[in-house]
Amino acid sequence: MLRKILSIAWSSIIVLLLLSACGMKEKGPLVITIWHDKEDAVVAALQTELDKLGSDFVVQLEKKNGLTEALKMVGNDPSAAPDMYLFAHDKLGVYVEMGILTPITEFVDEETLAGFLPVTIDAATYKDHVYQLPIYFETLLFMYNRDLMPDSQVPGTTEELFSFMQRNTSGGRFGFVEQHSTAYYSAGWIHGFGGEIISGEGVPMLNSPEVIKAITYHRKFAKMMPGESEYATVNTLFGEGKAAATIGGPWLVPTVRAKGIDLGLAPMPLVDETGLPIAPYSGVQGLHVLKVAADNEAKNAAIKTILNHLVSTDIGVSMAEASGCAPAFAACYDLESVKGDEMVMMMRQTAEKAVPMPNIPEMDVMWNITANLLVDVNMRGSDVTEAANRAQAAAEDLIAAMK
Repeated sequence: MLRKILSIAWSSIIVLLLLSACGMKEKGPLVITIWHDKEDAVVAALQTELDKLGSDFVVQLEKKNGLTEALKMVGNDPSAAPDMYLFAHDKLGVYVEMGILTPITEFVDEETLAGFLPVTIDAATYKDHVYQLPIYFETLLFMYNRDLMPDSQVPGTTEELFSFMQRNTSGGRFGFVEQHSTAYYSAGWIHGFGGEIISGEGVPMLNSPEVIKAITYHRKFAKMMPGESEYATVNTLFGEGKAAATIGGPWLVPTVRAKGIDLGLAPMPLVDETGLPIAPYSGVQGLHVLKVAADNEAKNAAIKTILNHLVSTDIGVSMAEASGCAPAFAACYDLESVKGDEMVMMMRQTAEKAVPMPNIPEMDVMWNITANLLVDVNMRGSDVTEAANRAQAAAEDLIAAMK
């Protein structure tokens, strides 16, 4: 009887051990999830680099539509939030104030961060803490079609650009086109007059003297462009050889070159009145860590390994080769493969004068209000000062409602 009882007991133990082993096997390695909204070439380059880390954990890159709103919904939910996300720096303030981000300095020391271009670390900083590991940055570029604008006629100043437009705009063809009534594109002209859409303290500046001067001056350029200035119209005109020059993002370059256009890239023209260049916004793309992941001991260690692995020239070179991205890591620019990339080097040159997109929460309301101001002036012919005062009042009301 005793032997039978022992036999049954041993059988039960063996079954429990087998079930436990199966459970452990099914659990598998630790998975680190990174949300993103990037193009395939960028994701493939990043995944290739992350796959070098071995098998202690798996990094899963997951494309997420509506990423910014999704993070607002699940950022504090351990069961639904990602561990990290790859995105531009401009939403930092929103997520920090929500309490869902962890400073990157918990994983990467300040001496290591000193190896990045200062403009990228500035963009990644909110209230004296760095919340993003920069990977690459983007900024708008002055592009021209060499068949329509010879190198010798590339404008050095905005008045030279305007004179070129006057000589080359007629019959459905344009000397220069841009998305003149969107905040992102017009910000460069505002900065060229020493103005800003919003101050670093979150105060709207739409009716400041500098902004009013910039919009007033820019309107004469807008009048010589198509009535429709959205992305598709502008890029189609340039891509089809109906516009000699444009200000566009690096994402436009592969399509334009594929159409056989002899593409030239040049520094931004200087504003004659101020001597300052058109200075567009720059966007720094990088990795951010969710607090729910940082609080998990196993994930914390894996995230530290991932982030420190990406502090290298390898990922910067891969990004430059894959999609013309300008690396954030300064040492990349000592390499011949990066020095020889015209677009990357022009982006770096432009970024020296570019302004990082504001990362404060108040900027969220400024995009549409500024666009409405520009439409009022450029497309409806409204008085600049009156339109600017209306826009300023609307911005102040919306920001007050956020408090």
